[in-house]
Amino acid sequence: MPTKATRLFDYPYIQLKEHNLSKALNTKVNGKWVATSTEELIQKTNAISRALLRLGVKPNDKIAVISTTNRTEWTIMDFGVLQIGAQNVPIYPTITAKDYAYIFNHAETTYCFVSDEEVYLKAKEALKDSPTIKEIFSFDEIPGCKNWNELLALGADEANQDKVEKRKDAVKPDDLATLIYTSGTTGTPKGVMLTHNNIVSNVNDSVPRLPVIQEGTNILSFLPVCHVFERMLHYLYMNAGGNIYFGEGLDKISENIKEVKPGLMSVVPRLLEKVYDSILGKGTALRGIKKVLFFWAVRLGLKYEPYEANGWWYEKKLAIARKLIFSKWKEALGGNLDTMVSGSAALQPRLSRIFAAAEMYVMEGYGLTETSPVISVNKYDGNLFKIGSVGKIIRNVEVKIAKDGEILVKGPNVMQGYYKDPERTADVMTGDWFHTGDKGEIDANGFLTITGRKKEIFKTSGGKYVSPALLENEMKKSRFIEQIMVVGEGEKMPTAIIQPDFNYVTEWGKRHGILFEFDNEDLISNEKVLARIQKEVDEHNEVFSKWEKIKKFKLTPEIWGIDNGLLTPTMKPKRDKIKQKYIHLYNELYAD
Repeated sequence: MPTKATRLFDYPYIQLKEHNLSKALNTKVNGKWVATSTEELIQKTNAISRALLRLGVKPNDKIAVISTTNRTEWTIMDFGVLQIGAQNVPIYPTITAKDYAYIFNHAETTYCFVSDEEVYLKAKEALKDSPTIKEIFSFDEIPGCKNWNELLALGADEANQDKVEKRKDAVKPDDLATLIYTSGTTGTPKGVMLTHNNIVSNVNDSVPRLPVIQEGTNILSFLPVCHVFERMLHYLYMNAGGNIYFGEGLDKISENIKEVKPGLMSVVPRLLEKVYDSILGKGTALRGIKKVLFFWAVRLGLKYEPYEANGWWYEKKLAIARKLIFSKWKEALGGNLDTMVSGSAALQPRLSRIFAAAEMYVMEGYGLTETSPVISVNKYDGNLFKIGSVGKIIRNVEVKIAKDGEILVKGPNVMQGYYKDPERTADVMTGDWFHTGDKGEIDANGFLTITGRKKEIFKTSGGKYVSPALLENEMKKSRFIEQIMVVGEGEKMPTAIIQPDFNYVTEWGKRHGILFEFDNEDLISNEKVLARIQKEVDEHNEVFSKWEKIKKFKLTPEIWGIDNGLLTPTMKPKRDKIKQKYIHLYNELYAD
């Protein structure tokens, strides 16, 4: 039994030796949480491996796994595939059947495992153009589809366990572990090749930044495990002895938090924005002294600085605010949530301040699929926390800033390249240095700050450079604006396409005697709504130079979502898709 992981499938065995949890993995089934112990995890992992060998799965075969939500079966399949020298190809469930077919064929996958009927129907459609797929298995019971329980039954006979052990022993740290197809907005998806050591090194080098986890601490997982950020965190949590609870989906997060009472969870900024807006909405509905105290605490929290930098008088007031107001916020989020790890997109500093004031620290980090993923991350202990930054570089990873401001990375976490694509690999590698495409700065204390996306920084027709990410992050401080995309490449001025927060605008309308009789089209054309959002844009424009200010905007009637292809699975806007869908609005913005 290994004492330190060198391959990804070592983690459950290490957990068995050091923690042996009764609730290692937890999934809700028919309304009840069903726990899988460390021992059961290993038993089922080996059963899957034995079954896959009996199906003829060879080393370096590619197995696709597609799940709508995170669940215990996904993790068992992951380890079962990896420990026989095959590779797990996780696929985002929300992409099209055509995209499934592309990945199936490009990766030459031999088997596919799906979570539910919706995903199965897309995979089945893709199967028509995917000759390498031998069979689809499902986790849920689906008529006409083989069930993964058939594999557990096939692998129940332990007669070939010796062959599993030989396969395990043959897997080396530098062997390919997974192909992760990035959800790009242009061109065909790129298959990022990550070895066992790429991800294991990233887990090990991130350990010093993980808050202390007591054995058996509950951790809630809901970000897509097909994304390397959440997947790497799973290995990290397993190594630390945490109980992982798989959330039922974004729509059930509030309910799951109250049930699980997590001490730690990963988040994306958009979720925190929604949580914060929801809390403010409840505060707005208060009356009298309760409302006064609520917003006094909010104003105080928005001035928060770590390590008591605001002085003793501020800390004294903060202690009162925590007792009277912020303790209720924390209780609403289960009562035990001390730390959240944030990635995927820029976190607004106000969110970092307000949640830290409420003693729920948001540790923002930075990384890419190609870097397994963590490059840097904040941690409260040890003066490793700076609001507005993505933290300090983790150990064994090197970062340098190129002359044009681009962040370059070197280390054991950097991918082996893009699968079957040496040209695109060469485009992002200079020797051992990976070009992230992001621009950033490192201050005198070693904190990294992201200043924009290299490809997204555009030049107006007047020759002025504009960073849309900075404008967008500022504008999203407004409760009226849920999503925004700043445009203006080669145009005379920056403008914006905005998706309002329809729920908030509707509530605001009621308070001001404005009713939207029909649908969102009625709302976005209302002159009072347009005037109010213009006021918001004008206020937030003030922090920018004249040439950067958003001069005009258009509102969209649709919610930008993952299902309609306008957001990535980690809730970042797909710029090309949005512009393509709303090209008529873009043309109207520059019609003059």
